[in-house]
Order: sequence, then C-alpha cells, then structure tokens
Amino acid sequence: MSKWKELALEVLDGHDISKEEALDILNSSDTELLELLHGAYVIRHHYYGNKVKLNMLINTKSGLCPENCGYCSQSSISNAPIEKYRMVDKDTILKGAEQAFQLHAGTYCIVASGRGPSNHEVDQVVWAVKEIKDKYQLKICACLGILKPEQAAKLKEAGVDRYNHNLNTSENHHDSITTSHTYQDRVNTVELIKEAGISPCSGVIVGMKETKEDVVNVAMSLRILDADSIPVNFLHAIDGTPLEGTKELNPRYCLKVLALMRYVNPTKEIRISGGREVNLGSLQPLGLYAANSIFVGDYLTTSGQETTADHQMLKDLGFEVDFVKETVQ
Repeated sequence: MSKWKELALEVLDGHDISKEEALDILNSSDTELLELLHGAYVIRHHYYGNKVKLNMLINTKSGLCPENCGYCSQSSISNAPIEKYRMVDKDTILKGAEQAFQLHAGTYCIVASGRGPSNHEVDQVVWAVKEIKDKYQLKICACLGILKPEQAAKLKEAGVDRYNHNLNTSENHHDSITTSHTYQDRVNTVELIKEAGISPCSGVIVGMKETKEDVVNVAMSLRILDADSIPVNFLHAIDGTPLEGTKELNPRYCLKVLALMRYVNPTKEIRISGGREVNLGSLQPLGLYAANSIFVGDYLTTSGQETTADHQMLKDLGFEVDFVKETVQ
C-alpha cells in the first residue's frame, strides 16, 4: 500500500493532516502523482462516489470595481480591455438560469463585481432568485462582495442557498495581492454568511507568486472556516493586470494542489474553477479524481471550454452528473 493511500485511510478515520504532511503533498515527486491522486480518489469516492456537480455562472456586473486586486481584470488598476456594464436586468439573469438548467448545472452562480452590492443590486438579485426558484430546481450561489447583515438576511429569505467569498490566498500573502480590503474582511464576510444561515463557499487562486507554504496555510484556513464548497482557481494571467505574464504553474503541480485540498478538506465540495483549461490542459480529467465539481461555460471575463467537451470528459471518466432535472413549470 502506498503512503498516500495510507494517509487517505487515516483521513477517513478522522485524522486532520498536519502542515508537514500537507507540504509533503505539494513537494511530492511527479513519479508519485498517480499514487497521490489514487489516495485523493479514495477520500473523494467515500463521500461523493463518482458524482460530479456542475456549476454555471453569470457575470451580472462587469468592471467598475474600486478594489485593487492584482489578479482581476475588473479592478480599478486593471487596463485589460474588458466589457464594462452595470447590473443587468432580471430577464438576463433568468435567461442565464435557463441555460444552466439545460446544461444540467445543479448550481447557478450570480456574480457581480464591486466591493459590495448596493441595496438596489441586492433587490435585483432577490427578484430574480424568487422566480428562478419557482421555475427550476437549481441551487443559487451569489457572489456580490462584502455584505451587510441585512443584505445577507434578504438573500437568505429569497432562497439563496450559497454565497461565495474567496479567501484567495493566505493571510501572509494577502497584502501582496490587494490592499483595498484586508484578509480579515474576507473572513468576516464568510462568518456573516454562516450566521445568516447561508452555505459558505470560499476558495483560492493558485499561481499568484505565493509559496507552497501559503497554499498549505490557506487550505488549513478553509478547514477552520468550515467552507462547504471550495473553488480552486488557477491563475489565468490577463494582460493589463499587475500579474500580467505570470506563469508559475504546470499541470502536475495543479493536480497536487487539488489533491491537497481533498486531503485537508475531505468532506467538502472541491471545485475545479477558473483557469483549469489553461493550466491543467490535457490533464483536466485527472483533476476529477480529487475534485467533485467543475464550472461549465465561461468565467467572469475569460472563456471556458465547450460544454459538450466537459460532458464528454465526464462520460469518458465514467462519472455521473449530480443533477435532478424536473419539468419547467
């Protein structure tokens, strides 16, 4: 039995892996990669079998953001040539939900740029969510930035199931990425979401010139935060942003990061998110031996791969889409 399968069985027996064990995962030899992924799959299969959750997002407000996040094409310091627009109308959000339904996406993510939403923007989302819930059996995840307690309560009442607010990186590396809000601001937002009774979604962006220790630390922080869903983004460096030209990742390291997240957060939904096509390349299918969730369709300002390719990939793996489709009313 490989040491990675032994570690996986210890995790299933209740062991929380240490920082040293976590670093061993990221520092493991490429020759151990399949054994590492097998251990991750043992954990993943125990909790999720061969089911894969599909997620689709809509960017309801693009650009116009006062924040200075170095990875983001929508930030105030970005010169990236992206489309900029204010909050879209309810019908546009509903059309996105219909598309998500047709693609067998179980979760529809409503995303808006900005530090945090105005009350009017929250109301726009609330009106759309109520109608989506009436027509489709979709989980709704909102990602609108830093919330106020009364805004979180409104979203909960409307039927928002999940709220995304990523830690993005470790506390130590945070100020190298943005200074317009603090790491604690992000933690506080996730805690507020939990207090409102909404399922917390919080994840990472890997490849932003952080150390392996930073990756381990944020994985451990997400364990402490008890995020139900953990999106793992791999930096797709965009021209016009401070991280333009950054290319630190290779597919094998990305797979080790996904395995790390599974070993550290064994019971959680681990989602391969932005940058998977660019950074995992032909090794994308292997990522699902650790992760149990992916995005289909496009991301905020970058394109994903054809959704037919995603569905074929799952079929080739022998995996099953975790989705119950009902007749639209």
